[in-house]
Amino acid sequence: MAKVNIKLENLSEMFPNSWTDEQKAKGNTLFLKYLSEKAHKFYGGKVQTVPKAPVPGFNWFNVWYTPGVSKVSTTIRDNNYTSFELTNRGNLVAVVSDSTRVLGDGDCTPPGGLGVMEGKAFLMKYLGGVDAVALCIDSKGKDGKNDPEKIIDFVKMCQHSFGAVNLEDISQPNCYRVLDVLREECIIPVWHDDAQGTACVTLAGLLNALKLANKKMSNAKMVLFGAGAANTTIARLIIADGGDPHNMVIFDSHGGLHKNREDIKADHRFYRKWELCEQTNPQCINTMEEAMRNADVLISVSTPGPDTIKQEWVKLMAPKSVVFACANPVPEIYPYAAKEAGAYIVATGRGDFPNQVNNSIGFPGILKGALIARASKITDSMAIAAAHSLAGFAEKRGISPENIVPTMDEADVFPVEAADVAVQAVKEGVARRQVSWEEAYRIAKKDIESSRSMTKALYDNGYIANPPAEMLEDALLWTIQQVEAKK
Repeated sequence: MAKVNIKLENLSEMFPNSWTDEQKAKGNTLFLKYLSEKAHKFYGGKVQTVPKAPVPGFNWFNVWYTPGVSKVSTTIRDNNYTSFELTNRGNLVAVVSDSTRVLGDGDCTPPGGLGVMEGKAFLMKYLGGVDAVALCIDSKGKDGKNDPEKIIDFVKMCQHSFGAVNLEDISQPNCYRVLDVLREECIIPVWHDDAQGTACVTLAGLLNALKLANKKMSNAKMVLFGAGAANTTIARLIIADGGDPHNMVIFDSHGGLHKNREDIKADHRFYRKWELCEQTNPQCINTMEEAMRNADVLISVSTPGPDTIKQEWVKLMAPKSVVFACANPVPEIYPYAAKEAGAYIVATGRGDFPNQVNNSIGFPGILKGALIARASKITDSMAIAAAHSLAGFAEKRGISPENIVPTMDEADVFPVEAADVAVQAVKEGVARRQVSWEEAYRIAKKDIESSRSMTKALYDNGYIANPPAEMLEDALLWTIQQVEAKK
């Protein structure tokens, strides 16, 4: 049994050589889940508040607080826009969730989503130089059902304290109405990362995957498995970026989406799904076997697997097929299994497999760009611009079937993405601040470098402790015991 590297770089080497690929994949998942709980308990979560202003002497409290701060309040009262300059509002995001659709675990109760929302805030700061706060709310009405209007009202009430709002892990169909209303009625950008963020990064990966497969977006035959917030938005962005809806079949739990799905048409809450019923699948295909025959692309954002997507389906696909199995925490089919079935390029939402098509490379840069431009909203065109930014960045440094999108450790991707998004906001007329690409890039790069340097300084000086070696070894031992017991 190998020792666990503190950087977690040798996960695939930790387990017994006798284990199969499937056992190693399961072991990775079990190890990361066990270690995550222990590490969160050890650190007491993963974000904290740190002052950004100095205290040269205690009289400075009279500047940062009363009586001096009274002038800040009256200045903002007379011109609300100055709140972006005189407070941290201009770089502050609210991560809002009712925790009704957390990863693949479903409704986790409002506080159950805090781990994910804090994680989102953590990544925003480290990768994008953006401050964020997790806000998990109870959206249940008097009837005990989750009410989208409660989320809408909450965001409208607190929007004046933030530069943008990131919606997260809100179950469908509520997520559609929440986003669509808030995008139009709030004075700051409101975006749903599960939908727009996932769609942006998926489109980026698809652009490069099709390029490597020597296929075109305009005539590629695509199957989307799952019709939640992510896949419905993925479909919308693909169509907006040149994909042919007539070559697209989308599946929910009841079969293919098409014009004869009266169950969807009858429920106005699923208006986004009905739009796709009218646009896609004119042949009214209703089985995966039929849809997958000669399909070029499969994008699955559905029930965590690993047996949700069948090898038999992948075998039906066209040569040089592309399979994105992006359910978290476990992909619908493991990469090795999809490859065995003939897939040319395979992506998942996980960082321990090649080709992580995950919104973690999207939202930090997108939100930073929107904040720099003081955008009033994040449009679909801004998300598409971000997708092309990510794809272009990866292509410039070199792509391959095992490397189609940038990774989180490519630090420069985020300021580049931020600048591309900021410029697109200016082009569309939704920016309150006119910035050039060079200026946006400079601001984003400076803030990101500062954020990373601050975290490193805290770590190097012992204010953030090393994870105990025994915690890592305990996680490994437990994982091996669990997998061995199931042989």
